[in-house]
Amino acid sequence: MGVPGPSRFPLYAYLVCVDGGCTVSSIFLQLDAVTIEKLTRPRPKKSLGQHFLTDDAIVSQIVSAADLTPQDTVLEVGPGRGFLTRRLVEQAGRVIALELDEELAYSLPQRLDNPRNLTIACGDARTIDISSLIGAQTPYKIVANLPYYAANPIVRHFLEGELQPSLMVLMLQKEVAQSMLAQPGSMGLLSVATQYYAEGSLICQVPPSAFRPPPKVSSSVVRLDIRPTPAVEVRDTQGFFNLVRSGFSAPRKQLRNSLSHGLGLTGPETTWLLESADIDGQRRAETLTMEEWAQIYRVWESRDSRASPSLRQD
Repeated sequence: MGVPGPSRFPLYAYLVCVDGGCTVSSIFLQLDAVTIEKLTRPRPKKSLGQHFLTDDAIVSQIVSAADLTPQDTVLEVGPGRGFLTRRLVEQAGRVIALELDEELAYSLPQRLDNPRNLTIACGDARTIDISSLIGAQTPYKIVANLPYYAANPIVRHFLEGELQPSLMVLMLQKEVAQSMLAQPGSMGLLSVATQYYAEGSLICQVPPSAFRPPPKVSSSVVRLDIRPTPAVEVRDTQGFFNLVRSGFSAPRKQLRNSLSHGLGLTGPETTWLLESADIDGQRRAETLTMEEWAQIYRVWESRDSRASPSLRQD
């Protein structure tokens, strides 16, 4: 008795045949290469937030946005099954694929026919030593379909590190992308943190149907061009963000109330701070520009010499 062909019977029919006496070799001789690849393909892991991009038109927009040349080194975070990676190795001089999933990392070179310009690294993009991965003096770009749960810490790790990329083209949850690119009137802490280091632009919107399995949310592709110097001049970056974080500690309140809450100031102290920075305390944090945040920080930083005794740090 012959083995039914894959075009007519689902997988369980082959398993029944095995129990009925067919040999494994006789079964797989009936399967074409595409079917075997599908049956042995690693399954998405929910614990890692894996949603594999499968839309070729979206991949084309991502690759185009990265402006790749044969001289470029590209770091791809989360290559997954290599759908985007295949296009990257065709256009960039060197591609480093950083994958947290060991099973996917191990199988990726073979899936792509072992391209010579592809290097696989297994690790966590939130904590990886960038210089050991790229090289201390190597310019590079980042192209990534980021897992939703880890997108913010991954972006921060590369933006705040000493070895920054020249640009980043990122697939993100739509709401996260909107926050990164927001303008005064709808800005948040993520907006300030991103735009301090980079100038962002929207590349395209991506529906859930572009992934396997489809996520429950929509996505966006953004491009972040890293600034040669931060958007505003402040003496201490960490101190600046501590103040901004305080300003967004109660985002629905007026700025004078949120800063008072975040910095532990009295009403008169907060009034002095904002008036000295020429900022209306009735505004909300989301309306401030980057330069206005910097002006508040400069006043806050110089309070020892300018403020009343209650604001000085003795």
